[in-house]
Order: sequence, then C-alpha cells, then structure tokens
Amino acid sequence: MAKNPPTNDANNAHESTKGNQSGSLTRRTLIAGGVAAAGALVLAACAPVGTPILPTSTARAIRKITPPRLDTAYLGKEVLCYRPMRRGAPNMSVETVGSQIIAHNYGHGGSGWTLAPGAAKYVVDLVEDTEQGNIVSKGEPITVVGAGVIGLFTAYELVQRGYSNVTVKAEGFENLTSHNAAGLLAPVSMDNAPEFQAIIDQIGIDAYRFYAAVAKGEQPDFAAGAKIVPSYFQTREESGLEPYVGAVMEPAKDVDVDFGNGTTRNMVVYDDGIFIDTAVMMEELRAHLDSRVTFVEEKITSFADLPTQLVFDCAGLGSGALNDDAEMVSVQGHLIMLKDQVPADMEYMILVYFAEGVTEANQKVKRSFYVMPKHLPETGVNDIGVVGGTFVEGGTPETPNLSEFATLLQGAKDYYGIA
Repeated sequence: MAKNPPTNDANNAHESTKGNQSGSLTRRTLIAGGVAAAGALVLAACAPVGTPILPTSTARAIRKITPPRLDTAYLGKEVLCYRPMRRGAPNMSVETVGSQIIAHNYGHGGSGWTLAPGAAKYVVDLVEDTEQGNIVSKGEPITVVGAGVIGLFTAYELVQRGYSNVTVKAEGFENLTSHNAAGLLAPVSMDNAPEFQAIIDQIGIDAYRFYAAVAKGEQPDFAAGAKIVPSYFQTREESGLEPYVGAVMEPAKDVDVDFGNGTTRNMVVYDDGIFIDTAVMMEELRAHLDSRVTFVEEKITSFADLPTQLVFDCAGLGSGALNDDAEMVSVQGHLIMLKDQVPADMEYMILVYFAEGVTEANQKVKRSFYVMPKHLPETGVNDIGVVGGTFVEGGTPETPNLSEFATLLQGAKDYYGIA
C-alpha cells in the first residue's frame, strides 16, 4: 500500500561501508550466504566421489556514482513547497450538485506527477460513464479549476477526447508546487485506503506509459519533460514501484553503489525509472494547451459561481476549502537546487528515508534524502540537480521550518560520505 514515507531506524538508513567497496555485511547478505553455503553442502553430499564442487557466487553488481558538489558555491535556491494530500485516498469521484456535475481530482500528495496523466484519464472516464456526463456535448463549455499538473493534464485529456470549449481557471499559473516538485515517478507522500490501492496502481501504470513515450520520443505532443534513468532505493518495498514490475517495468536489481570516496551503499535499482523534469513538462503542457483552451486568472471560491454545467475540481489544497474537506492536509517539503554540476554525473535518482523527527515549529517531520537531475528552464546547462527533502504534515507558510534546509543538506552529505 503506497502511503506516507516509511519510518526507518536511523542506523539502517545510514548503513554503509567505509573503505570496503564490496558492501557491508547485512542481515540480507548473511541469510543469502547461509542459504548458499547450505546449498553447497547438499550438492557435496549428493555428488559422486571426485566431482569438483564449484563455488556459488553471491556477488552483487557494483554501480559507480560520482556525488554532486554540495559546497555552498554549488547550491542554488532553497525551495519550499506544499503537497496537497488527502487522508484516506485522493478524491477522484463525480457528484451532481444542483444542475452541476462536479468531477473531483485532488489530494494526490507528493504523487501528483506520478499519477496525473492516469488520474485525468480515470476521472474523465468516470464522467463519461455517468448518465449526466454522457449527454454533455463536445462543444459545451467546461471549466477546469486549478492549473497545477492535475489541472493541466485534465485539460489535456479533455482536448484529446475532442472537447473544444475548455476553460482553465486558477488563482495563479507560475511558480506552483507542480513547477517545484522534484520529479521522481514513484507513489510517495500519499495515503491510500487498501480497497483503493489497485486503482492507484493502475493509474500509475497508465501514467508510466505516457511518460515513457515522452522519454522515448514517441509522444507526438511533447518533445521534452521526461527521461529514463536508473532509480535507486534502499528496498523494493520503499520504492512503491513493485506493482509496476511486469506491467511496464523490469525487476529491480540488488547492487552496491560505490561513491568513489570509500563509501558504498547496499541498494536496489530500477534501471527503467522515470524522471519527470517538472518545470519543463509544465512549460510543454502550457504551450500545447495555449491554442486549445482558455486560461483565466481567477480565484474560485464556490463552484456555484461558475456558469458551466460540467466542472473539474483540480485545485489541490484549494479543493479542501471548496469542498469543506476536513481530510485535506498540506505536506510541506524542503529542497535545494544545485548549480555548476557535471551533467553527465547527474543521470540517476536516489530516494532513501531517514528517521522521523520534530521541526523547530514542533511539527512531526519525515526526513529523506533524494537527488534528481532537475533542470529549470532558462538556466545554464550545468545548473542541474535537486536535493531534498522533507515531509512535514501540516506545515504551512506560517511555519516554514527553515532549519530543515541545513538538516537535509547534511543528510545528503552523510549519505554520499562527503566530509
């Protein structure tokens, strides 16, 4: 079940081997070694006299990664963002309120980018499967409330299905959480009821197919915004990607990651992971939609104020107020952009979880370390990379918890083994 980041013991989170590139002796390798030894004994007992017994190899592949430069001179802007998470599950449903059809699509937490294309398809399907939605003509006015990744992909899905009179209304269009998100395709920082998990998995698989087509140059509407890179995690379970294996992804591999400074980490890697360059993809979406839908800067405080019969509710945190939804909560995130890096050294992603803690505002924080090859438009080619991050449930602009920036940076240095 994909939900909020798991809590790990701090010692497990920082497991490493200094000065030994073959990796540390963990419970997993100890068990594997015991099984291999037992197997060798059985073979020895069953083999004819004089038959040579070949040793069983338990070696893990070694992956070499050069850490980014994390001195102050190589750090860009510090970014605060607020993920719109709904406890229990995202609201992806359709209801009739008076004469209006309201299609809800909000509350995806830190998985908005991971789910957006599939979630848009799912919710538009819901509308078209209802008696009221089925009679809405392709030329009838439709309003999408919200211009983040969920709103834009919903507008895109509508256009793809032939709806020709779509208006996107939002309080703002620039520097949204969707622009600032790091970009790993994996279900993180969300809460899913068990009975809803299979639907979330299928939505994620549909989204993976979309982004993979973009990455391979097979998506005709988008020339950039996603690429395939190795994605490293501590365990398969923590990745949240196992439901994708066999459907759209290859199995993960057990590897030792060598950072070239005496520090190695036992990890798993999905070599067909998807990185979404979120700011670039937002530009691509907006450029594609500009000539196909109408964008209006307007804060919506009530669906009843909208003149259209069909409304798609994609306002993120704003949807909590629009629906008086007590299950909506802001999950604050801290991340730091990098600059003056070596682009060839940044073609991978890592996500590991550390122990829980308490922020300066006395809020519970789930700390992690992640790094991704994020690149902001209109910046230099070497200004690439982002490190994070935090998950502060209930964090708001009034409680910025600024000391978390220093904490996350130290966590990144510690994980890489940078003195």
